[in-house]
Amino acid sequence: MKRIAAVLFFIASTLALHAQEFRGIATYQSKTSTDDVKIDSPHITPEMQKMIEEQMKKMFEKTFTLHFDKNTSLYEEEIKLEAGEGGMFDGFRMMSSTMYGGAIYKNTKEKIYLQEREIFGKEFLIKDSLPVYNWELGTESKKIGEYICFKATAVIPFDATDFKNLRRKEPKDDKEKEEQENSTNFLDMIDIPNEVVVTAWYAPEIPVSHGPSEYWGLPGLIMEISSGKTTVLCSKLVINPKDKKEIKAPKKGKEVTKKEFEKLLIEKMEEFQQMGRGGNREIRRF
Repeated sequence: MKRIAAVLFFIASTLALHAQEFRGIATYQSKTSTDDVKIDSPHITPEMQKMIEEQMKKMFEKTFTLHFDKNTSLYEEEIKLEAGEGGMFDGFRMMSSTMYGGAIYKNTKEKIYLQEREIFGKEFLIKDSLPVYNWELGTESKKIGEYICFKATAVIPFDATDFKNLRRKEPKDDKEKEEQENSTNFLDMIDIPNEVVVTAWYAPEIPVSHGPSEYWGLPGLIMEISSGKTTVLCSKLVINPKDKKEIKAPKKGKEVTKKEFEKLLIEKMEEFQQMGRGGNREIRRF
């Protein structure tokens, strides 16, 4: 009788363990190369150049957290409160918020994608379907933290709203340089490839299909991903933490699709460009 009770207790304990909701918190470090970012101006002193480089380094090195369960995830930046330098450095903070955006919510079961974005102080909520990635799974592996991770690659359309990975278009000759300088089209100033190769490293031991930023769709948590000039690496992972944060879908901002947001952003960047050249005196309100 005691043996039967022990077996029943074991079965009940096993079922309870499997019924327990699987959760996790992953911390990611994002770094973007700034080697090709140059400011060529006679008005910039060496001291100012150094300060600008330091600010750009801060702007391109971010820490994010990914809260996830079996089907949903929320990816947010860890905000560090710093004393404001003011002046031109306020522009760096505005540019940073435009580049990275706010929280990203994904629901892999219902294929829902939500992201908070901002354009010159105006808040938007991108609501769209999850992007589809045709991942090619490889056999190459490496260890990230305590987990064996496997390599996967995908070729995806380039995101024109991803300012982190934009490159300034190098003019071929003096004529093209003059055309760029006189152009009011923002797209004439940047080099936008049609597609980009994304390299991911995922951990099959973590049985979820989530990842940092908008990435998802692999048979295991994405621990590292590289796209263009940006690499995002998981530096800490806690499975089934004691403090469970509720994963809520963001609701703040005017709802738009990804394509609608891209169109709005490019329009405002063109207005900003004209304003810098003495055209429009201010950016029109939405």
